[in-house]
Amino acid sequence: MPAVKDYYQVLGVSPSATEPEIKKAYRRLAKQYHPDARPGDAVTAERFKVINEAYSVLSDAEKRKQYDLMRKFGPLGAAAAGRRGPSGARGGGGTPFQEGEFGFGGFGGLGDLFSSIFGRGRKADVEPIELSVEIPFRVAALGGKVPVTVPVTETCPTCGGTGAAPGASVTTCPECNGRGEISFGQGGFAVRRPCPACRGRGRVTSQPCPVCRGQTEVAVNKRIMVTVPAGTDSGHRIRLKGQGQRHPSGGAPGDIIIMLQVERDRFFHRDGLDLTCTVPINLAQAVLGTKLRVRTIDGRRVVLKIPPGTGPGRKFRIRGHGIERNGLRGDQLVEITVTVPEQLTAEQERLFTEFAEKTGLKY
Repeated sequence: MPAVKDYYQVLGVSPSATEPEIKKAYRRLAKQYHPDARPGDAVTAERFKVINEAYSVLSDAEKRKQYDLMRKFGPLGAAAAGRRGPSGARGGGGTPFQEGEFGFGGFGGLGDLFSSIFGRGRKADVEPIELSVEIPFRVAALGGKVPVTVPVTETCPTCGGTGAAPGASVTTCPECNGRGEISFGQGGFAVRRPCPACRGRGRVTSQPCPVCRGQTEVAVNKRIMVTVPAGTDSGHRIRLKGQGQRHPSGGAPGDIIIMLQVERDRFFHRDGLDLTCTVPINLAQAVLGTKLRVRTIDGRRVVLKIPPGTGPGRKFRIRGHGIERNGLRGDQLVEITVTVPEQLTAEQERLFTEFAEKTGLKY
């Protein structure tokens, strides 16, 4: 049986990495290997899929605990540990791994293995695809649609899912006699697992398909439009039912879970339902007063009256121009900064000195 994928190595973190460290490493790699960065590159798409698979496991406390058991004891040891629970008593906590979770997809997945051990006869559900997607600040505030590229596998169009090259012969697997699985004993258990010779298909070919290399499937990038609700904040999750990975046995397709991360905006900042921004004015405007046209999140311009003697740091409220969510809407808060000229001409310096002396300003 092949070794468990080292998801810590995939993300470039240590087994003792904290949740923020794992998240930081994932975001860096996801941006580097996102399919949109290298369109049509199958290697990049596959790498992106493995990165998301690793993050899906290591970002979930229960999955990570089970995965660490898998790395330490192997599949059967992990299953036994999960059955006994922390104190060693049978029937304790621990959830059996789902198919395809820890890198055994080539042998049918651990779902089949644990089904044969513990008697779970139903078809294993397809694991959801989890993606982290960055969205523009304005889309998060107002709502809208964003394109998302999802790496999935589909039936190879060249061989039609047989795994055989055009014209190659397909025969019954001599290892399992066409059953697609073999039995072996381990620790008092009679265990069935997918046949390694035919990968659980019950058939072997004289020459593998040159496109999928006999795997029957190819990696493709599926592009979908995702609706973002108004008022979305970072960490919001959207589940797209049945739009993910197809079921290898004809069952219901998996889901896609998208975790949204809101990009920073150069002008606006969010504080709950309120939006804050900073607008500079010059010294004359601060002393004498002025009118400003301030941009709002929906692209409009609102005239804001600045009274004479306005100092830096003073805030003005534009009501009803913040974030709207669940029938409530915040305000836009405009903070004023005052810019001071770094250099004055001789005439400007003379006039300013006279003004300071006449008004009693110390300098």
